[in-house]
Amino acid sequence: MMIEEFPIRDLSLQDELASKNIDKFIRIGNILGIHQKNNSYKYQQVMNGFDFFQKLADIIEHMKKLALITVVFENYTILDDYFATLAKQTDSAFHVYVVDLSPKPENYSYPSFVTHVHDKNGGYAYGINRGVKMALADGYELFCPMNCDVTVKEDFVEKVKKSLIDHPSSIIGGKIYYYHGYEYHKNRYSKTDLGKVLWYAGGTTDWNNVYTTHRGVDEVDKGQYDKMESTTFITGCLMAYDKAVVNKIGLWDEEYFLFYEDADFCARAMKVKIPLLYDPSIVIWHKSGQSTSGAASSFQQKYLERNRLKFGLKFAPWKTKFHLIKNYLFGNIRKSS
Repeated sequence: MMIEEFPIRDLSLQDELASKNIDKFIRIGNILGIHQKNNSYKYQQVMNGFDFFQKLADIIEHMKKLALITVVFENYTILDDYFATLAKQTDSAFHVYVVDLSPKPENYSYPSFVTHVHDKNGGYAYGINRGVKMALADGYELFCPMNCDVTVKEDFVEKVKKSLIDHPSSIIGGKIYYYHGYEYHKNRYSKTDLGKVLWYAGGTTDWNNVYTTHRGVDEVDKGQYDKMESTTFITGCLMAYDKAVVNKIGLWDEEYFLFYEDADFCARAMKVKIPLLYDPSIVIWHKSGQSTSGAASSFQQKYLERNRLKFGLKFAPWKTKFHLIKNYLFGNIRKSS
């Protein structure tokens, strides 16, 4: 009897174990002379084996890949530069989940490495959580929530994945520059400084006043923050972690809507001794304020004040909580008078 080999089409497996097992199924089928024409039942059994290992290989591949999660709200012009830099990555094993919270979404043409979904405007944390849940459902175990008003270095994905693999069960932030022309102090720098002005190089939380601060902000980078080290605050503009972190502390707190959800996530992580790390090899440039309504806008100030109170009441010492409530109430009285 002539033995037919099974054709396998569009099978792209990089995992050695899964590939070897599929080869075993092929050899078994060929030895037994099982093929679709003569024995459809046995053929289906073997094909079920193919399906199982194909799914297993897909899951393993997703575990190796990085899920980037970002939220867009009305400003679609920032996406072009973001996607253009992602398209030039040295490591293409990533996928982007875009959660669009715009009331009237535009018909934007997304690249092939993007999964796009429109949802209600439940706030930034809500959008990030929606994206993380989608990535989890697709089998991803490495996550990087980030702003889309950024551009990234060509080895960004490679460096994020390396850092997550080298430091499992950690939350990792990178070195963030102002995108040239978006510096807060417009007239402070020379032309050669533009693109080298720091926005974030590690962070701290001032528990006496309940403020998060960015180390190095507005400084020109001269290598002063080029060492990987522990930190106590990582901005939600760029935050990477693995599934182990999600399993331990859950998702972002959606009650913040906008601002301080990153500080809350970091505070919860520190409570259960999850390391927070600053990795300067991970580099992006930030068009500050373009994902909301511009830097220091009234929109931003509203949520900064409200969520500072919420965050402080949840984590700050009792003395600080008393002053927060007092200042918040007096501040609102002054605004209404």
